[in-house]
Amino acid sequence: MSKVKKVVLAYSGGLDTSIILKWLQDEYQCDIVTFTADIGQGEEVAPARAKAEALGVKEIYIDDLREEFARDFVFPMFRANAIYEGEYLLGTSIARPLIAKRQIEIAHEAGADAVSHGATGKGNDQVRFELGYYALNPDVRVIAPWREWDLTSREKLLAYADTHGIPVERKQGQKSPYSMDANLLHISYEGGILEDPWAEPEASMWRWSAAPEDAPDRPSYIELTYRNGDVIAIDDQEKSPSQVMVHLNKIGGENGIGRADIVENRYVGMKSRGCYETPAGTIMLKAHRAIESITVDREVAHLKDELMPRYASLVYNGYWWAPERHMMQNMIDTSQLTVNGRVRLKLYKGNVTVVGRDSESDNLFDPNIATFEEDAGAYNQADAEGFIKLNALRMRLLSKRHHLT
Repeated sequence: MSKVKKVVLAYSGGLDTSIILKWLQDEYQCDIVTFTADIGQGEEVAPARAKAEALGVKEIYIDDLREEFARDFVFPMFRANAIYEGEYLLGTSIARPLIAKRQIEIAHEAGADAVSHGATGKGNDQVRFELGYYALNPDVRVIAPWREWDLTSREKLLAYADTHGIPVERKQGQKSPYSMDANLLHISYEGGILEDPWAEPEASMWRWSAAPEDAPDRPSYIELTYRNGDVIAIDDQEKSPSQVMVHLNKIGGENGIGRADIVENRYVGMKSRGCYETPAGTIMLKAHRAIESITVDREVAHLKDELMPRYASLVYNGYWWAPERHMMQNMIDTSQLTVNGRVRLKLYKGNVTVVGRDSESDNLFDPNIATFEEDAGAYNQADAEGFIKLNALRMRLLSKRHHLT
């Protein structure tokens, strides 16, 4: 092991990162700075401090990043209507660049020369974290224990914990059947029976949402107010980005909204099955497309839809800090200058239905032109004949050529 002076570890206080902390101390003989981020995972983060102190850590960072996460990462992503492979709302993916950013900032503040994470060598997160590290500090040293050590099973991890006196909350026989990740945008489930793509998830697995069949028999109606493509109020009550997400997660979960069961293509090459609950994100995507439908020019909207899969792949694969994502974000944000207005939604047994959309200042929907009734000359239907013939010209020429040959 080459000499490392000080390392900043992304630390949750759970089994893996607690073992990583001790392993780094023993293998690298260096000082450890722990960093625990509150990004709305719904669990108390304060106990991480006591666990780090028990392992001799002197520099401990516990940061509330919920507002920054929602404002600077989730909301910009939803301006793009980003969804990966048609189903995944990128809940884990979008959190990693923020954690990487704060780790690099702490490394600078604490005089550390290395950073470390608990992602395995099979997953996407190692790529997301490390692309972020290098983009923000090209000379930083990255330590990825899962790619170095021989603790390749839960049994070996538990044995290591026992040998080194590391407190573990879940011993063998009591472990959760799933690997879970949660933040303001979603909670994910992997492992256990989900490794069989034919197996239906257990009803007891879901934590944030009611089963759609058990949701209330009466729909809930909500109204979202948009400014420049972002939700700024719910039912005329102004809210910050994180407050918007908390509110929508609650009402969406109560109505059975946001469940997904997906087999996705990981960047490292394998297929992986995961289940997700994303109530707020499901509502926000539906509502955002609705307000865009009346405020964004047709060709701009279509261009955005063409770019979206590329944008979503950049986020999924860890390229949040890449220049092409910044370029696309600038283009997307420009398109949102006119995305102002209100959307009314009906939430009912797992479904989100748009029942109204309006914009006082930027509405491109003209009822005088769109009407099937008398339009008082607002639209000359005879103009359509020339439009159709000009657009058919190339096909008519092709047809004539085929008939000649």
